Amino acid sequence: MNAEAVSLAELATLQGSAGLGSLLLVLAAPCVLPVPGVGNVMGLALMMLAVPIWRGDPVGALPARVAAFQMPARWARRALLMMAWLYERAARFARGQHGLGSLTQAGPRPWMAALVALMGALIFLPLPLGNVLPAMCMALLGLGLALRDGLLLLYAWAAGLLACIYSAALGLAAWHWGLAPVWRYLGADAG
Repeated sequence: MNAEAVSLAELATLQGSAGLGSLLLVLAAPCVLPVPGVGNVMGLALMMLAVPIWRGDPVGALPARVAAFQMPARWARRALLMMAWLYERAARFARGQHGLGSLTQAGPRPWMAALVALMGALIFLPLPLGNVLPAMCMALLGLGLALRDGLLLLYAWAAGLLACIYSAALGLAAWHWGLAPVWRYLGADAG
């Protein structure tokens, strides 16, 4: 790692495995950190990653533009430390399949592709604290895949549902207290 900046490709290489679980963690971890622009890049990367997941293609490399994204070295170090901490904590509680082995199998996974694309879109949106729940969803999904734990995948779905509810609530609040009064003032309701 150079002292000034680290590319996302270098982060993925430092993580070790190029498996889908590790890749999701590499993309999710920086989204929790308060680095300007990271949510946009990682959100787009997650949306692009959804296509090979949908088709069941092996996911081994990031798109060139995403792989070249540079992070300050100290933030990259923090992201790696966060991922190591997550793996350590999750490994203590992961118990294997929990009878949900089909969720961790390779091949086309439209349900997972839809979740990854939706969480990527929510991370991309400029919502206050809008990156946290979708990033947690992707981290749980990555951990579930890496540790082959179906229960972690169900937790990922729950975090994804909470992320959708939070985003919808913010949208409704913005409409109710911000846009609707302006809309009425401009006479748009007059029919």
